[in-house]
Amino acid sequence: MAVLEIITLGDDVLRQETDPVPKLTKKITKLINDMIETMYAADGVGLAAPQVSVSLRLIVVDVGEGPLVLMNPKLVKAFGQELDVEGCLSIPGKQGYVGRSTHIVVEGLSERGKPVRIEAEGLLARALQHEMDHLNGVLFIDRVEDVEDIIEKGV
Repeated sequence: MAVLEIITLGDDVLRQETDPVPKLTKKITKLINDMIETMYAADGVGLAAPQVSVSLRLIVVDVGEGPLVLMNPKLVKAFGQELDVEGCLSIPGKQGYVGRSTHIVVEGLSERGKPVRIEAEGLLARALQHEMDHLNGVLFIDRVEDVEDIIEKGV
Protein backbone atom coordinates (compact mmCIF):
# COMPACT_ATOMS: atom_id res chain seq x y z
CA MET A 1 0.00 0.00 0.00
CA ALA A 2 1.06 3.57 -0.57
CA VAL A 3 0.10 7.04 0.57
CA LEU A 4 -1.04 8.97 -2.49
CA GLU A 5 -0.80 12.69 -3.12
CA ILE A 6 -4.04 14.51 -2.33
CA ILE A 7 -4.65 17.21 -4.91
CA THR A 8 -5.96 20.59 -3.86
CA LEU A 9 -8.36 23.25 -5.05
CA GLY A 10 -7.40 24.49 -8.50
CA ASP A 11 -6.72 21.06 -10.00
CA ASP A 12 -9.21 20.46 -12.84
CA VAL A 13 -9.99 16.84 -11.88
CA LEU A 14 -11.76 18.10 -8.73
CA ARG A 15 -14.34 19.84 -10.93
CA GLN A 16 -15.03 16.97 -13.33
CA GLU A 17 -17.80 14.41 -13.26
CA THR A 18 -16.25 10.98 -12.79
CA ASP A 19 -16.63 7.76 -14.78
CA PRO A 20 -18.17 4.60 -13.33
CA VAL A 21 -15.83 1.89 -12.09
CA PRO A 22 -16.29 -0.62 -14.95
CA LYS A 23 -15.28 -3.72 -12.98
CA LEU A 24 -13.28 -4.76 -9.98
CA THR A 25 -9.66 -5.44 -10.96
CA LYS A 26 -6.37 -5.85 -9.11
CA LYS A 27 -5.59 -2.24 -10.06
CA ILE A 28 -8.87 -1.00 -8.51
CA THR A 29 -8.26 -3.11 -5.38
CA LYS A 30 -4.80 -1.55 -5.03
CA LEU A 31 -6.31 1.93 -5.51
CA ILE A 32 -8.89 1.21 -2.78
CA ASN A 33 -6.17 0.10 -0.34
CA ASP A 34 -4.00 3.10 -1.20
CA MET A 35 -6.96 5.47 -0.75
CA ILE A 36 -7.72 4.03 2.69
CA GLU A 37 -4.08 4.39 3.73
CA THR A 38 -4.01 7.95 2.33
CA MET A 39 -7.21 8.90 4.19
CA TYR A 40 -5.76 7.65 7.49
CA ALA A 41 -2.37 9.31 6.88
CA ALA A 42 -4.17 12.63 6.27
CA ASP A 43 -6.34 12.15 9.37
CA GLY A 44 -9.50 12.32 7.26
CA VAL A 45 -12.86 10.60 7.55
CA GLY A 46 -13.38 10.25 3.81
CA LEU A 47 -11.64 10.37 0.45
CA ALA A 48 -12.91 10.27 -3.12
CA ALA A 49 -10.89 9.02 -6.08
CA PRO A 50 -10.77 12.46 -7.76
CA GLN A 51 -8.87 13.75 -4.72
CA VAL A 52 -6.01 11.44 -5.71
CA SER A 53 -6.26 12.37 -9.42
CA VAL A 54 -8.36 9.36 -10.43
CA SER A 55 -11.60 10.22 -12.23
CA LEU A 56 -13.63 7.20 -11.08
CA ARG A 57 -16.79 6.84 -8.98
CA LEU A 58 -15.05 5.45 -5.91
CA ILE A 59 -15.10 6.63 -2.30
CA VAL A 60 -13.75 5.46 1.05
CA VAL A 61 -15.11 6.59 4.42
CA ASP A 62 -14.31 5.80 8.05
CA VAL A 63 -16.14 7.65 10.83
CA GLY A 64 -14.70 5.38 13.50
CA GLU A 65 -16.37 2.10 12.63
CA GLY A 66 -13.81 0.79 10.13
CA PRO A 67 -13.37 1.61 6.46
CA LEU A 68 -16.36 1.62 4.15
CA VAL A 69 -15.75 1.39 0.39
CA LEU A 70 -18.32 2.27 -2.25
CA MET A 71 -17.92 1.96 -5.98
CA ASN A 72 -20.49 3.66 -8.21
CA PRO A 73 -22.55 4.93 -5.25
CA LYS A 74 -26.03 6.32 -5.81
CA LEU A 75 -28.11 8.30 -3.35
CA VAL A 76 -31.54 6.63 -3.41
CA LYS A 77 -33.23 8.33 -0.46
CA ALA A 78 -32.54 11.42 1.64
CA PHE A 79 -34.52 13.22 4.30
CA GLY A 80 -34.07 15.64 7.16
CA GLN A 81 -31.78 18.65 7.08
CA GLU A 82 -28.93 19.78 9.28
CA LEU A 83 -26.38 22.58 9.08
CA ASP A 84 -22.90 21.72 10.37
CA VAL A 85 -19.24 22.50 9.79
CA GLU A 86 -17.32 20.67 7.08
CA GLY A 87 -13.76 20.71 5.85
CA CYS A 88 -12.00 18.91 3.03
CA LEU A 89 -8.59 17.34 2.55
CA SER A 90 -8.43 19.06 -0.87
CA ILE A 91 -9.08 22.48 0.68
CA PRO A 92 -6.71 22.43 3.63
CA GLY A 93 -7.21 24.92 6.43
CA LYS A 94 -10.76 25.93 5.43
CA GLN A 95 -14.13 25.03 6.94
CA GLY A 96 -17.68 26.15 6.37
CA TYR A 97 -21.28 25.47 7.37
CA VAL A 98 -23.00 23.14 4.91
CA GLY A 99 -26.58 21.87 4.92
CA ARG A 100 -26.90 18.11 4.43
CA SER A 101 -29.61 15.49 4.73
CA THR A 102 -29.61 13.86 8.17
CA HIS A 103 -30.67 10.41 6.98
CA ILE A 104 -29.74 8.82 3.66
CA VAL A 105 -29.84 5.53 1.80
CA VAL A 106 -27.00 4.81 -0.63
CA GLU A 107 -26.55 1.88 -2.98
CA GLY A 108 -23.38 0.82 -4.74
CA LEU A 109 -20.78 -1.90 -4.89
CA SER A 110 -18.52 -3.01 -2.04
CA GLU A 111 -14.75 -3.48 -2.25
CA ARG A 112 -15.55 -7.06 -3.31
CA GLY A 113 -17.80 -5.91 -6.14
CA LYS A 114 -20.98 -7.02 -4.37
CA PRO A 115 -24.13 -4.84 -4.27
CA VAL A 116 -24.61 -3.01 -0.96
CA ARG A 117 -27.29 -0.78 0.49
CA ILE A 118 -26.29 1.53 3.33
CA GLU A 119 -28.68 3.41 5.57
CA ALA A 120 -26.79 6.20 7.30
CA GLU A 121 -27.38 9.08 9.65
CA GLY A 122 -25.26 11.59 11.52
CA LEU A 123 -21.58 11.90 10.61
CA LEU A 124 -21.66 8.88 8.30
CA ALA A 125 -24.51 10.41 6.28
CA ARG A 126 -22.64 13.72 6.06
CA ALA A 127 -19.35 12.07 5.06
CA LEU A 128 -21.00 9.95 2.37
CA GLN A 129 -22.77 12.97 0.88
CA HIS A 130 -19.55 15.01 0.96
CA GLU A 131 -17.52 12.29 -0.79
CA MET A 132 -20.27 11.57 -3.33
CA ASP A 133 -20.30 15.28 -4.21
CA HIS A 134 -16.65 14.91 -5.24
CA LEU A 135 -17.74 12.36 -7.84
CA ASN A 136 -19.80 15.08 -9.51
CA GLY A 137 -17.17 17.82 -9.34
CA VAL A 138 -18.87 19.53 -6.38
CA LEU A 139 -16.85 20.80 -3.40
CA PHE A 140 -18.15 21.74 0.05
CA ILE A 141 -17.39 25.41 -0.69
CA ASP A 142 -20.04 25.22 -3.45
CA ARG A 143 -22.63 24.31 -0.83
CA VAL A 144 -21.71 26.93 1.79
CA GLU A 145 -24.67 29.28 1.84
CA ASP A 146 -22.58 32.41 2.37
CA VAL A 147 -19.02 32.47 1.05
CA GLU A 148 -18.25 34.87 3.88
CA ASP A 149 -18.88 31.91 6.22
CA ILE A 150 -15.82 30.01 4.99
CA ILE A 151 -13.46 30.17 7.93
CA GLU A 152 -9.86 29.32 8.63
CA LYS A 153 -9.66 26.00 10.46
CA GLY A 154 -8.92 26.49 14.13
CA VAL A 155 -10.03 30.14 14.21
